[in-house]
Amino acid sequence: MQHAPRFLKIVDDAKSRIKETNVDEVKNRLDRGEKFMLVDVREESEFAKDHLPGAIHLGKGVIERDVEARIPDLNMPVVLYCGGGFRSALAADTLQKMGYTNVLSMDGGVRGWREKQFPMTRD
Repeated sequence: MQHAPRFLKIVDDAKSRIKETNVDEVKNRLDRGEKFMLVDVREESEFAKDHLPGAIHLGKGVIERDVEARIPDLNMPVVLYCGGGFRSALAADTLQKMGYTNVLSMDGGVRGWREKQFPMTRD
């Protein structure tokens, strides 16, 4: 997918302030049973189609409004993902501004996860 230049500019700006992880590391963390919140920030219809095992849905459009009720602990490890890692980077930047201290964006997103043929689920 070809993204618009202004969109890429704000993503690059957000990425200068956040920490990222990758698909392999998230899979390893899940396999080890690590405790963290895995958050899908895609649209509700994308999440309903399929998502990473154990993920909760907090769409990018409502995450600021709803995150405190779903993740009240500001120190809880949180991994955000989307289709490719752009929306999750923007959401990670926002959560950090809200005081969340342990937020990562998964670079590669669902596309990278699928490329590796890692499991997906649906509720």
